[in-house]
Amino acid sequence: MADIRTVRTFCRICEPSCGLVAEVADNTIRRLDPDREHPVSKGFACHKGLAFLEIHKDPDRLNQPLIKNEQGELQKTDWQNAIRQASRKIKQLQFTHGKGSLASYTGNPLAYNSTAGPAISSFLINAGIGKNFSSGTQDCTNKFAASEAVFGSSTIHPIPDIAHTDFLLILGANPRISHMSFISIADPIKELRSAKLRGAKIIFVDPRENESVKGVGELLQIKPDTDVYLLAAMLEHLFTSNLIDSDVSSRHADNLNELAQFVANFPAARVEAVVGISAQAIHDLAQEFASADKAAIYMSTGVNMGRQGTLAYWLLQMISFLTGNLDRRGGNFYSSGFYPAAKAGSSRGRTPNYRQTPFGEIRTIRGSLPGNLLADMILDDPDPIRGLIVISGNPLLSIGNSNRLRDAFAHLEFLLVIDIYPSATSQLADVILPATDMLERRDINLAGLGLQYQPFVQYTDAVVPPAEDRKPEWEIMAMLEQALLEGGDDLALVAPDPFARINHMLAGAGVSTADLKALQCPVKVLDPPKPGRFFQDIIQTDSGLVDCCPIAFAAAKTRSLDLFDELLAEPDDQLKLISKRTNYMVNSWFHNVASLKRSHQQDNPLYMNPIDARARNLGEGSAVLISNRWGEITSTIVLDVGLKPGTAAMTHGWGHEGSLMKVAGQYPGTNINLLLPSGPDSFEPLSNQSFMTGVPIKVEAAP
Repeated sequence: MADIRTVRTFCRICEPSCGLVAEVADNTIRRLDPDREHPVSKGFACHKGLAFLEIHKDPDRLNQPLIKNEQGELQKTDWQNAIRQASRKIKQLQFTHGKGSLASYTGNPLAYNSTAGPAISSFLINAGIGKNFSSGTQDCTNKFAASEAVFGSSTIHPIPDIAHTDFLLILGANPRISHMSFISIADPIKELRSAKLRGAKIIFVDPRENESVKGVGELLQIKPDTDVYLLAAMLEHLFTSNLIDSDVSSRHADNLNELAQFVANFPAARVEAVVGISAQAIHDLAQEFASADKAAIYMSTGVNMGRQGTLAYWLLQMISFLTGNLDRRGGNFYSSGFYPAAKAGSSRGRTPNYRQTPFGEIRTIRGSLPGNLLADMILDDPDPIRGLIVISGNPLLSIGNSNRLRDAFAHLEFLLVIDIYPSATSQLADVILPATDMLERRDINLAGLGLQYQPFVQYTDAVVPPAEDRKPEWEIMAMLEQALLEGGDDLALVAPDPFARINHMLAGAGVSTADLKALQCPVKVLDPPKPGRFFQDIIQTDSGLVDCCPIAFAAAKTRSLDLFDELLAEPDDQLKLISKRTNYMVNSWFHNVASLKRSHQQDNPLYMNPIDARARNLGEGSAVLISNRWGEITSTIVLDVGLKPGTAAMTHGWGHEGSLMKVAGQYPGTNINLLLPSGPDSFEPLSNQSFMTGVPIKVEAAP
């Protein structure tokens, strides 16, 4: 008779870390259910989290180390041989071409893997690898750059107090589909509905009537990638209408006059044609926000991924701060969690360190170079990248101008991929190392630190031992590091403690992983966020004041004026492409889950407003050629009256032609990153954030 047991764990697909319960028999997971006794997620888990069991059991997973033989074919090998091959190639490249010849790329799943980060950092430092890229420059580094400049720390991100607000403004977010990035909350739609029921007004700003609007709030439709000018016009109205909280500004603001001078360039009457919202509607929005007893504001990737995400996040914080809604109940507040992340991310008075390169002046943001320069630094740099280590990422489907990046990868002398699945990137690899999934490793919920709506910390053991020959990323990195530093053929790993740094961090909350593990429910609920101490304890600027107009933004402000003039000059019939989120995939790595390939989710068509389609003699189901200066793709049309005219939408993460994953290969879809730019002018210099939404396109009937 099977030994059946239940194991409490948590999801590591997105930030809320919802509690899960696994039913295990003979080291096989039979079921995965929401944890109805979890003190924070309280039985909520989305279908994507529950579908992870299919990923865990997927026969197409990477199970053994693979190396490329002399015929260019990948063949199975053992760990000792794979690690030796990888370390020898790394040493050879560095000996011949210097340490600058190696680079790394880390993907989104690592944000939810608490033991991988320290091991990767240790490896990169000891291997002398300083050219590092990450998926963060594709979706959120603008927020790090803005908070670093305004608050003195890249890890200060005040979250909206949904439960107590009277007025909530949400820009570029679709919580029903994507939850809420940079706020860890298990069931955001439930919270938003509750807020509405008690009388809160909720307004979504989006080019598309997304799935979250209905039954929750009102929609203010904006032209793609123009949010920065809406926010600037709102602030201009606050200044000219004397709606600035003078007590707050006099006590806590620095460089306020410079902010007023900048937004004076963008009165509502001037920006209405660019943003597609009337001047009166902009004035009304600013007035309502300022006059609400308690108002909160939030933005996500629909704004982040544009050309001016950092300035938009800056102006968003200014609206909250200057109306007196920062650090107050019902407004936006900082959530500390179990570790003082605000201090850990402090810039300590340092300004961004830009360095001159063949591609202009660039910086790193939280260690990451611009992802959109990866191809250039392989193909066009006098001291090029010759070897790349990719960990839990698929840059060929994540970075713009995919054809150029594929060409660049073909020029690499060595490519190492560590992942749970074969991917477009791994198909070009010289060595592939199979990693464990979230149900096969120990962990804590580190991702939401400083962002949790209700702070808690949870520990999980591996629900089951790793299948086949998979290893956790921390162990793989430790083996590679040992092989590089010590050499030799004997790679008997002297295993470091993967929780050493984590236990140090937890000590401040009076807990350890051992303490959590000993609990029947391995969760410690922490004190809820308490507004009222931001300006005394949280802010990290040298002055202790909010920098309302950082000097680091000087060039970006000039660029903003130029981009505004460019938008004013655009033809009336210009189409702009945005990303359409879906409940049936996660970026590029849920494409092999058969249960999510429902009849309406087997490809990624182009969504257009009927007005735009008729103007091009197109209709429902029309085959179309979509093109711009960076590339072209073909697709079919789906009509969507919820799109603002001039806006088209497609879902990213597709493009799995020739995939070794059977389901993904059966439904490959279209890689929209072929239409996205790369190179020196394709990212925001302040944050390295790639330009990925509001991209100009041309749509015509397919030949």
